Amino acid sequence: MVIASKAASIGVIIISLIIGLVIFFLFGDSPKEERKRSIEPLISQLINFIIFIWVGKILLNLPLFIQDPLAVLAYPGDSGAFYLAVLFTALLVLYNATRKNFDLFVFAEGFTQVFLFALFFYEFFRMSMEDHTYSLGYLILLSILLIVYFLLRSRITTFILLVVLLVGWTGGLLILNLIYPFVAVFGYLIELWFIIAFFIGCLSILIFYERKKKS
Repeated sequence: MVIASKAASIGVIIISLIIGLVIFFLFGDSPKEERKRSIEPLISQLINFIIFIWVGKILLNLPLFIQDPLAVLAYPGDSGAFYLAVLFTALLVLYNATRKNFDLFVFAEGFTQVFLFALFFYEFFRMSMEDHTYSLGYLILLSILLIVYFLLRSRITTFILLVVLLVGWTGGLLILNLIYPFVAVFGYLIELWFIIAFFIGCLSILIFYERKKKS
């Protein structure tokens, strides 16, 4: 039963990500050909992220994995595996950003849109199917961020837009952390230190890349 429940949760995550990608492709404000070019690296990084979660799970349970691989592979990773996946993905994106044909801001804006929509539908599914009361606050936060995104995306620079969304998402999570006993992203429990570290890391990367583009 536990494995079936976890498998169902993974299925909801995958469906939510697919919905996010479809919405990005259909309603992005860039030309269709540009959206086609943008969606390939988005899919690639999302696949990498899922792989990194499994890699993180193995690394965190290496002794058990050596003794009994199925005991580790049969269950999705915990928050530690999620943290490692975020770190590995960030390092890979930074590596790609050093290439001349990779625009970090274009990628980050597309990823942000896919992420927000996917997370919105994930929480909506959880509230609808599991009567998950904690999802309501998250749905309100995500709705506000999506409204802000669509209102501002054609009025301000991509750098400012990403900073506004990052501040809004971080501030919203901090508020939810005070209201609810826990906050989670796609079912992975997120601790306060990670929220702060994620904010500082992403903000530093955005500022560094903005300065690099202007230099």
